[in-house]
Amino acid sequence: MYNRVEITGVDTSKLVPLKNAETMKLLVVAKEGSAEARDKLIVGNLKLILSVLKKFNNRNENLDDLFQVGCVGLIKSIDNFDLSHGVRFSTYAVPMIIGEIRRHLRDTSSIRVSRSLKDIAYKSIRIKDRYLQEFHRDPTIKELATELEVEEINVVMAFEAIQEPISMFTPIYNDGGDTIHLIDQINDNENIEEKNIEELMIKKGLQRLDARERSIIKERYFLGKTQMEIAKEIGISQAQVSRLEKSALKNIKNYIE
Repeated sequence: MYNRVEITGVDTSKLVPLKNAETMKLLVVAKEGSAEARDKLIVGNLKLILSVLKKFNNRNENLDDLFQVGCVGLIKSIDNFDLSHGVRFSTYAVPMIIGEIRRHLRDTSSIRVSRSLKDIAYKSIRIKDRYLQEFHRDPTIKELATELEVEEINVVMAFEAIQEPISMFTPIYNDGGDTIHLIDQINDNENIEEKNIEELMIKKGLQRLDARERSIIKERYFLGKTQMEIAKEIGISQAQVSRLEKSALKNIKNYIE
């Protein structure tokens, strides 16, 4: 299904993917302003999008539309890739493409949960209840997948599918100053892939921050600490940490743009 996709008259099954060494050479030239090198990078990495589309094969979405959105993510990856970090381009590009497609699905698609995903989710919940009774802990994703005889990614997607959507910017507290949002309270120790991308993007502007702002950004986005944890460590209020974080992120964004 995903081996052959035609877009603007091009059959991607006939495309020859660029090797990493070729990609890196073209990135250097593209960063110097070569439109030709940039076009070669796009065409030579289109199959990265096809590999990403396999993750969304449970959705009744138009394949051409998702491919187009994936192209946007690929182009952003090319334009924002930092050669100084020494990572493979595909390592950086794939999460960016996935993120672009997920944003598109959130913004344009109604929520449709397949019966198979619902079954996996509800069976997983029953297994979790049993683990709590027998072992006094939650089962791991791997343990759930093993018992259900499915892939781990299907368990993760099943749980995501049955969750009631909530905005990351939902206000949860106000101390009379700045409002504290849900995103400020999230301690992220598991989503390594997305955290690595955040690190790559933020690192460009870290040197422009003062010592306190740099420390807050590193602890929030590299170590996954909450604003409350940081506030206790450095002896200021959470509202002050929030203001410093927002100021630092604004400076980094301005630098990257």
